[in-house]
Amino acid sequence: MRLLLINPPHESIGSRMAGEHLPPLGLLSIGGPLIDAGHAVELLDADYAPMTFEAIVADVERCEPDAILLGHSGSTSAQPIINALTGLIKSRLPAVRIVVGGVFPTYHWRQILEENPSIDVIVRGEGEEVALRLIEAWCTGQELDAVPGLAFRKNGLPWKTEPAPVLQDLDRYRVGWELMKGYRYTYWGQRKAVVIQFSRGCPYPCTYCGQSLFWKKWRHRDPQRLADEIEMLHRDHGVEVINFADENPSSKPKAWRAFLEALVAKRLKLILVGSIRADNIVRDADFLHLYKQAGFERFLLGIENYDAAVLARIKKAGAIAKDKEAIQLLRQHGILSMATYVFGFGEETLKDLFNSLRQLLAYDPDQVQLLYATPHKWTPYFEEVRDKEIILTDQRKWDYKHQVIRTTRLKPWVVILCVKLIEVIMRTRPRALWRLFFHREARLRSAMRWYTRIGRRVWFHELHQFFFVTRLTKQRVTMGEFWK
Repeated sequence: MRLLLINPPHESIGSRMAGEHLPPLGLLSIGGPLIDAGHAVELLDADYAPMTFEAIVADVERCEPDAILLGHSGSTSAQPIINALTGLIKSRLPAVRIVVGGVFPTYHWRQILEENPSIDVIVRGEGEEVALRLIEAWCTGQELDAVPGLAFRKNGLPWKTEPAPVLQDLDRYRVGWELMKGYRYTYWGQRKAVVIQFSRGCPYPCTYCGQSLFWKKWRHRDPQRLADEIEMLHRDHGVEVINFADENPSSKPKAWRAFLEALVAKRLKLILVGSIRADNIVRDADFLHLYKQAGFERFLLGIENYDAAVLARIKKAGAIAKDKEAIQLLRQHGILSMATYVFGFGEETLKDLFNSLRQLLAYDPDQVQLLYATPHKWTPYFEEVRDKEIILTDQRKWDYKHQVIRTTRLKPWVVILCVKLIEVIMRTRPRALWRLFFHREARLRSAMRWYTRIGRRVWFHELHQFFFVTRLTKQRVTMGEFWK
């Protein structure tokens, strides 16, 4: 079959403000096994430019695909865009089959099939094997009922098959890296870059995160095979930056260390960035030199909140002392730390915001990323806040950079001004400025300057969006009512 993979245009700050784009790993992962099965596969990354709907439809008409497969890493905020785009495509090409996958469609399959007649099939959960079996069923004329992990209409009503089994061997299917041809994906200051996974899943039960539910269990790739694949990307595609998409790559220290050692042995000039748990950094203190030798330049650490009671309620395992120790250990080994902090987990006051600032200053991270609590229906956290009112009903903006939950003690404009003030203080404090201009490693100075430039653009953009573009709802809508 002729298959077209579409990464839809997205409005999030991450997609539009950085001026750089990373390849859609999810779609490339679907494309690899489909190519190997003999199908003609093409990638249309409409988020790269971004493209207008008319331009996308023109490309679809040019490709004349038998089926279109759509997905986006920000699947919650991307779904309204997918709904509008697929409606236009179907009106022009009524015979084309349209498939959608991702985290949001996995859990909202019934709602999507009821509301959007243009979407024919939804892939639920991991897509490599499910998409492959779906296309094979269409090619052979088999009924879709026998394919696990699907949702579609049966007798005019939404219907789902049994869940697909967890993909135990992450090396079973290859990533279709050749689909990147024609796109110059960059990150970290216009360096050619890709997204990659060492593992899938997370063994921790944080209530606000659905990763452990979506991926079911933590698994990892073969350390040597992944190191070989990274070497190939560096040699054949000129890749300089590897961005790890793992929720927690170091859950099994033996496997993680084996990967680091395999990559260090190759002596590649790479820049690696990713996310990791602070307590794992502390745990790995005796081999953090391997992190640095492998090429890691920055880790994102989920700090989330200053209040121990809040952290316990959202089941964020960890300790403040270990968070601080992890940042210090990374600094000692020449690796930047980015602390993520989330506002909106409770009925915060000005005192709480001040305490948040004090905590961040005490942590002394190299960079900060301040976010807003964004509950998803499939997470346990949703049950905690389902009766709370929301102030933003535009699903396209549910990207963690917009306030969603109504705070009763503070007005939304007060919250955003305080958050923006915290960012200014964190970025202009003497220690941060000293590292920005005088850090002993030139490449880390360059990395911090790159992030600072983006941060300035995002800072002004967020304020402009909040006060002049975003329309907060005046209706009294609870979270439960919004998600029906």
